[in-house]
Amino acid sequence: MKRSEKSGIEIGTGFGLKSFSPDQVEMLHDATLKVLQDTGIKVESDAAAEIFSGAGAQVERFSNYFTVRIPSYIVEDCIRWAARPGIFYGRVPEDDFLAEPHRVGFATFGECIQVIDPVTRRVRKSTKKDCGDISLICDYFDEISVMERPCCSSDMHPETQPLHNLEAIFTNTSKPVFLAAVNPRNCRKMVEMAIVCAGGKENFHKRPFLNIFVCPTSPLLLVKNCCDVIIEAAGLGAGIAIIPMALAGATSTATLAGTIVTHNAEVLSALALAQLTKKGCRCVYCGVSTIMDLRLMVGPVGAPEQALLASGAAKLAQYYRLPSWIGGGVSDSKLPDAQAAYEFALNALTGALAGANIVYGAGVLELGLTQDYAKLVLDVEAIRSIKRIMKGVEITDETLALDVIHQVGAGGEFLTHAHTFQHMREQSQPALFDRKTRDSWLKSGGKDAAERAYEEALHILENHRPKVLPPGAAGIMKEIIADYEKELGVAGK
Repeated sequence: MKRSEKSGIEIGTGFGLKSFSPDQVEMLHDATLKVLQDTGIKVESDAAAEIFSGAGAQVERFSNYFTVRIPSYIVEDCIRWAARPGIFYGRVPEDDFLAEPHRVGFATFGECIQVIDPVTRRVRKSTKKDCGDISLICDYFDEISVMERPCCSSDMHPETQPLHNLEAIFTNTSKPVFLAAVNPRNCRKMVEMAIVCAGGKENFHKRPFLNIFVCPTSPLLLVKNCCDVIIEAAGLGAGIAIIPMALAGATSTATLAGTIVTHNAEVLSALALAQLTKKGCRCVYCGVSTIMDLRLMVGPVGAPEQALLASGAAKLAQYYRLPSWIGGGVSDSKLPDAQAAYEFALNALTGALAGANIVYGAGVLELGLTQDYAKLVLDVEAIRSIKRIMKGVEITDETLALDVIHQVGAGGEFLTHAHTFQHMREQSQPALFDRKTRDSWLKSGGKDAAERAYEEALHILENHRPKVLPPGAAGIMKEIIADYEKELGVAGK
């Protein structure tokens, strides 16, 4: 099991971000309860409406949807019912991620439809091979704690893409997996593949390492497919990761506080449906809401407001004692350049110091559309620095070193003192970032960071090997996909 660093808020060591006071979090929660009870949510699923109604919610039927108003006591009960194992399970125990409050890990972003080819450096559509290759790089780096689909298998049929993505991921990493399902049938096949890779249904239910993303639609809408996947995933024992994607000024209020309230209402409505379907279902509180740039009419994910909204999501998740997953580090730049570095550093650091369990966005450019191999490697290097900052400054008699300071005295030197030798390995040492003098850098080739990162990515792909799947699992996964494609009539795309 991997125990990552904690962001320090009320503990003795470590750096943290106290972005919302307890009173402010209470105000956000109370406002959310009022929205759910008075305004309600729009539900497009008969089955979901029946579940809500059976639990005591007020359900009003219209021609092709329902308005569901959920009393606060139901919401509060459902929050308490959610399972809190505190672990994102890996396929093998050594890849488990401990998701305790304020314990921070990192992941890739999952919406990319194209990549920058690491050899030609040209933008092209992403493929199943890219999905597997990037998963292999993520498997190599301990800094990537869990695995989200890094890009689409655009060379496969849209309805079977999640299965192909999952095969590519399971084959190349044993870390905990998060992935969206197209529909309930799709979800069933994905869980079936996970059971095969777990070595059987009993093993999977003990250690469910597949988590299904579901996306409430802003504002305050649970579409039929979202509801049906929640019901299916809960029944199958998979984890459910609830991730609204509001745009402040378009699909939510222009004010960030109002956006946090409706975002929270969307998460809690989906959580309530999951708990009313199967009490104790594991739910992850997610968020990647941002602003709508009303000048350009785009949703920038590198904007500072995205980090502020993500921090709000992290603090509410902590308030509910739920594991959290927030956006942070996706860039709006088109290249692994200075803009990409600044946006990753600012937003990922903010999310980490807020104490989110997973900050996801490594490796991604162009408003979440493009995965870049070099940016992924560079972001991992930045994550090492973020983790060092999170550790903060240890203040003890040993680290204050008053005796050492007295021994060296004014005008002396610490370089050769035994205390320096004892502590020198605590200093950060970059693996990729360059600290040489210019002359030394030129003698070593004079390559920029992006070029070194592309080379490192290709080196990893050539040399790293993931933990093997159970015997026969690879073949059975291919059979499951082939049978499903034949059933849909889309074999060979």
